[in-house]
Amino acid sequence: MNRVMQYPLDLVRKHFDQAAAHYDAHAVVQREIADRLLDHLEGLNLQPQTIVDVGCGTGYCTRALQRRYPRAKVTGIDLSVAMIQEAGRRRGWPGSRFYNWLQRKPEYLTGDAQALPLADSSVDLLISNLVLQWCDPELSFREFARVLKPGGLLLFSSFGPDTLIELRRAWAAVDQHQHVHTFIDMHDLGDAMVRSGLASPVLDVDRLVLTYNTVNDVIRDLKGIGAQNLAPERPRGLMGKQLFRAFCSAYESSYPGQALPVTYEAVYGHAWATGRTVHETVVLPMPGRRRRS
Repeated sequence: MNRVMQYPLDLVRKHFDQAAAHYDAHAVVQREIADRLLDHLEGLNLQPQTIVDVGCGTGYCTRALQRRYPRAKVTGIDLSVAMIQEAGRRRGWPGSRFYNWLQRKPEYLTGDAQALPLADSSVDLLISNLVLQWCDPELSFREFARVLKPGGLLLFSSFGPDTLIELRRAWAAVDQHQHVHTFIDMHDLGDAMVRSGLASPVLDVDRLVLTYNTVNDVIRDLKGIGAQNLAPERPRGLMGKQLFRAFCSAYESSYPGQALPVTYEAVYGHAWATGRTVHETVVLPMPGRRRRS
């Protein structure tokens, strides 16, 4: 199993607090993966009364869930206070005043995915979009299993090991330090779900590739969503201009005369709270499920 990084919560919170005000301007991948994650709800015929969005950020998924299930109580939870404040400012959606008055609005709480501020067996549907890479997934899955009602559904996405592979290769050509976040393999996530008592886990994977004109554009987007490298082995102190130029050169020389690609490997999974028989993890084939142009 890939070694699970232990990232200090205060450092993770700090980076996302700093990114909150401009997060939405850079979160193209996060919104696309959120939409694909929510597509998994199609055909499940769920009528959840209580829904929780863990790692809600500025509330994109939370608001979509409230629209999909207007009678449900929907709560967004995030470690970052600034993200929760941004989500609170975006609570409504377009419509007449009367229509908006009739609709329930999501609620927001500050909390850690590894220690949720929720009662046991209190949630029908728990969704978590691109959060597990900042956590110990086993601890998070245990918490998800704890708060879900028997027969409740967990639906999550995370980034797989091929995420940012172009950056990883470019840095490897320059030095031996870890400059890019470590991401957990889909099979390891499935095993962790089973050990946490979640039943009938199903996982699949997809890839998205963004293209950029310059390396600076790539770095700007990553910093804009708070996606900093927090690994203990990361280089400390300010990066020298010479080192950064060498990294840029290594990246650009791999794609002469082309736009610079950035790959995101998106892992999607769902499982049911205990009360059902735990089966072997099912891994679906990767090729293009719901490709969108």
